[in-house]
Formats: sequence, structure tokens, C-alpha cells
Amino acid sequence: MRYGITELSIVPLRIENKEQSEQVSQILFGETFEILEKKGAWYKVLTSLDNYEGWIDIKLATEISEKTFKLINKSRKHITKDIVTILYKNKETAPILISAGSTIPSYNYKTKSFLIGENTYTVNTQISKYSSKDLRKSIISTAIQFLNSPYLWGGRTNFGIDCSGFSQIVYKINNINIPRDASQQVNTGNTVNIIHDVKPGDLAFFDNVEGNIIHVGIFIDENRIIHASGKVRIDKIDHQGIYNQEIGRYTHTLRVIQNIIE
Repeated sequence: MRYGITELSIVPLRIENKEQSEQVSQILFGETFEILEKKGAWYKVLTSLDNYEGWIDIKLATEISEKTFKLINKSRKHITKDIVTILYKNKETAPILISAGSTIPSYNYKTKSFLIGENTYTVNTQISKYSSKDLRKSIISTAIQFLNSPYLWGGRTNFGIDCSGFSQIVYKINNINIPRDASQQVNTGNTVNIIHDVKPGDLAFFDNVEGNIIHVGIFIDENRIIHASGKVRIDKIDHQGIYNQEIGRYTHTLRVIQNIIE
């Protein structure tokens, strides 16, 4: 088995091994993967975070040894919170801009640096330590940081994000890993039976006429939801679904509510 890591800000994960292929997700800086297959200039990979399969351009991947792969995945990780964090690799002067939700392994708070293989990275600002105090409040403040981010199929950053990428990255920043797609996320946690029992940070899932889960959002409270639809936005919600006041109608039908935190 071969292994890799992303040392670029964002790497598109595609459904097929060609540039024109649909982007199904993104691999962010510091996230690792197993290399399942090589076909031409492409790797088929399995992501460590969420066991998601897809194809990436070989030029965008850094291959690492099994020892390094295991060391990185066992190490204490920091997940970046700021919309943009600036890194410098070795002694290069060109900055690397990474997005919120990127992974930094074994960060040294004293030297503001970390290692990936033989590469040394320094950070231009001090990275705040994670605190689990008032987790639900932290999830909501993280989610609000993404307001007005444009919708992008397969996206996972402030600069383009889809509904399940939004819920996944908000939770990741708060040290909770959940699956990539809404249809997978709905099977995580415990079901909340009535909307009046929801707590901030609970996930709401919505279905289509065939009964398939097609959308997810994060409850701010029992009357408001933040979700990615056109852009990351806040809308009203009730037992029927999401009500968009701008267009004066319901846009999504509520199917189930899941408490992922407790």
C-alpha cells in the first residue's frame, strides 16, 4: 500500500481520472490518504478523514512512507480555525494560504512550526489552542464564519462549499469527524424526535419526493438554520422544513434531526 498527503491548499477529488470530471470533494492541506491505484497521471485515493474515494492529479499529491503516514495520523493535530492561515515552507519566501479546517500535525506552539516528512513549515501567526468548553456555542460561531460563502459542489472551504461539506468542516474544526455526504451523515448520532427538543449544533436533514436525503444544515436554535444553498445563509425552519423569506416559500422538506454531539 502507498500513502500520500496534501501539501497544497486545496486538491480537487474527482469522480473520474480526468480534469473535466465532476469534483465530488476536496482534500485540504495536511489531510492524508491511501493510494489505491495509479492510472496514467492520476491516483485513485481513499481519504483518511472520511473514507471517501476519488481521483486526484498526481502533481497535486505528496507521497509519504507508511511510517510517516501512521505517525501523522497518530499525532496530535491542530485544525485551523481562521478563514486563511499563512504558511512558509522551509526557507521559501512564497506563502502558502490554507483555509479553515486544514490539518496541522504536531504543531509546536513555541516555534510556530511543524513537520511534514522532511519539510519544515512555519506559521505567520500564533495558532489558538482548541478548547472544548461550550462546544455547541463554538460550532455555531464556526458556522457563522462561513456566512456568504458561495455554493460549490464538492467544496469544503469558505471560498466554495456544498451543504454536507459545510456541516463536515464545521464539525471538523471543532474536533468532531463526520462522514462526507448528507446521506451518510444522517446515520450518525441520535435522532431528535421533535423540533422543540433541538439544541444549537444539531443537524437537520432534508429529503426529495423519492425520500432520498439531499440536504443538510445546522440548527442555530429551533427556529433558525444555517446551511449552504446558493451560499451559506441563515433561514427560518419549522417542522415542515426551511422557509426562505426572500422568495416567500419552503425550499427544503425536513426529514430527520440528528444530535451528533451527545
